Parts: sequence; C-alpha cells; structure tokens
Amino acid sequence: MITCFIRYEIDPFKKDAFATYARNWGQAIPRCGADLIGYFGPHEGSATTAYGVYNIENLAAYEAYRARLVADPLGRENYEFARSERFILKEDRIFLKNVSLPHALKVVP
Repeated sequence: MITCFIRYEIDPFKKDAFATYARNWGQAIPRCGADLIGYFGPHEGSATTAYGVYNIENLAAYEAYRARLVADPLGRENYEFARSERFILKEDRIFLKNVSLPHALKVVP
C-alpha cells in the first residue's frame, strides 16, 4: 500500500471553490478505486496550503485509477471546474509508504 499526498497552493480568496472541488473528489475518488483519507483546506496558519491524501495498492493500480478518474463524469467536471476557476496555483504529488506499522493501540486516559 502506498499513500499519495497532494500538496496544493491555492488562491486564498478562493478557499470556498477549493472546498467544492474537495467535496467532488470525495465522491469520485472512492468510486474510481482509491481509498480517500481526505482533502484538507486552510484553517489556521497558511491561507494558501491545502492537501489531498489517499491510499492505493501500488503504482500500477494508481495508473488504472487515474484512467478511471479521467473517464468519470464527475472527475472530468471537477478537472474543468479547477481549470476554469483557477483556484489551484500549484500542485505537487508524492507517494509515500507507511513504515511505522504496526501501531500500538491508542491509550485513552
């Protein structure tokens, strides 16, 4: 299993547009085969940094998932929404592997 971290630099005056974009991916990404952890927008601190995070089996599965996402009606609509509204200024993608597993159970005081 690998985790894709997408770091976005967004227009601070278009945070609501990014939130709409994120909610749309909340429907399309799982439907196309990735395990969405979530999209995270600015709250405190930076008004321009946001993240999208999801798990996928491997890079081959990622390629198949991306093809499904591009073919998905909501996926296509969301790509076009981002292009037309121009709220994403920069996007970086990195794939990481969780190397701290297995974790201990959470202790509740």
